[in-house]
Order: sequence, then structure tokens, then C-alpha cells
Amino acid sequence: MFSVKNRLKGKLLFSLLALSSLLCATDLKMATTTSTGDTGLLDVLVPQYKADTGVDLKWVAVGTGNALKLGENCDVSVVFVHAPKSELEYVEKGFGVNRTPVMYNDFVIIGNPELKAKFAGKSISEVFKTIETEQIKFVSRGDKSGTHSKEKNVWNAAVGHVPEKQPWYLESGQGMIATINIADEQKGVTLTDRGTYIKYEANHKGKPPLVIVYEGDKNLKNLYSVMAVNPKRCANADYKGALKFIEWITTDKVQTEIANFKLMDKQLFTPDFKTRP
Repeated sequence: MFSVKNRLKGKLLFSLLALSSLLCATDLKMATTTSTGDTGLLDVLVPQYKADTGVDLKWVAVGTGNALKLGENCDVSVVFVHAPKSELEYVEKGFGVNRTPVMYNDFVIIGNPELKAKFAGKSISEVFKTIETEQIKFVSRGDKSGTHSKEKNVWNAAVGHVPEKQPWYLESGQGMIATINIADEQKGVTLTDRGTYIKYEANHKGKPPLVIVYEGDKNLKNLYSVMAVNPKRCANADYKGALKFIEWITTDKVQTEIANFKLMDKQLFTPDFKTRP
């Protein structure tokens, strides 16, 4: 039989252990875009963050619109996304703070190889006009992601509207890899970030059904930024943890890790913390 004194000691020890667990919480919740997840970049960075800080980074990869919504709803403490206009609006509304550049790549159009000649020498606006005029099947993300936002911007700049009601314009409502697969099934084209395309290419051992049929326009740069959820709006946000992650991902060490992340010897992202205005 335990004495009352021993029982009290046991309860005190349990309470101290529980308090210690709460004070030393080691999880940081992050919402991010599908491209950081699909490419495998986070599979490299997350274990490194744990090793460097002792913190478990718990992340969910969704479209940028949904990632920002998770921050707005106080479900995460940090967001890592790629839709500058939406990000700036998010900050203006007071949902996000400490927006910081991390890296970039670019958007490309992929489709059947024979389309290369059709799009050669054109601007991105001229390419989208050609898609509309010739009613080439275009598969949109349709999910409020950063890529979907770019699609809409290009359509509006090219033809003054987004042709959502046209039979050749399809919306997947899914992530990038799934959208690429639908474009392949439909013998159409889609807009994707280069990093996810390289991952798709690697999945097909360098011989993918769809290839890059247009690239290089100055308007197709794809900028990624990270920001903390505003603790003034979300009392449960781990603001200190978010700042720690932002500081970590912009260190020279991690920026070099991002630059060195390659598939098939191709660089997926270029770090730009120090070079972006």
C-alpha cells in the first residue's frame, strides 16, 4: 500500500511533468502550397528543422488560397505560399505579419510536344490567345491556388476574361500533379510551376507524356514567401515559433539547401531572401 505522502508525491511529479510538456511544446503548424510538398522539398527541410531546433514542423500542403484560409482561421501559425497579390491583401487585412521572401522558380505551359512549334516566338499573352482561338483544351487548377491565381491573371491580360464557361476550358479542383495527369488524359495543356513539373518528369524517369511547350516569359516568375499568422488576431498562434522558422529558412545554410535541392540534376527552386526587394 502506498502512503498518502507517496501518493501526493506521485501527483506532484505527474503535474510537473504535464506542465513541463506544455511549456516545452515542440510542434509548429504550417500551411503551405502543394508545390513545396509535391516536389519533396519539405521532405528535406522538415527533418533538418527538427535537427537544428528540436521543433516538429507539422505541415499541410494545399492551394495557396486554402493555406491562407487556414491562417485566417487560426488553424496554423505560419504560412509558406506563392501568390504575391493575395499575400499582400492578406497582410493588409491584418491576418499575416512578417512576410518574408524565400525562393522562386517560374511557371511553364506543358502539353503534347507538337505544340512547341505552335507557341514558339510568342509572348505568354499570344499563347493564351492561341489556346482560345484554336480551342485547345486547357486544364485549370480551379482551386484558388497560387497557380490558379496566375492562370487567371494571364487570361485577363491576354483576352480580357477567364473563359470558364467554354467547353474546352476544364477545372480540376485538384493539386498540380493530379491536374497534369488530367491534362494528359484530355490531350490538353496546363500551367504548372517548374519545380512540380520536374517532379512529374522524374516520376516518369525523364520521359513524361507532357513536355514544356512554352517557357521564359518575364511575366511567369513564381515567387514564394513565408509569413507568420498575426498573434493579435489569433491568440493561440505560436508567433515566436513562426518567427524562429522564418529566421531559420532564410539563413545562408538553409538557402543553400534550397539551391542544392535537385531532381535529375535539375534545380527546382532558387533562393532569393537576399536578392528580392
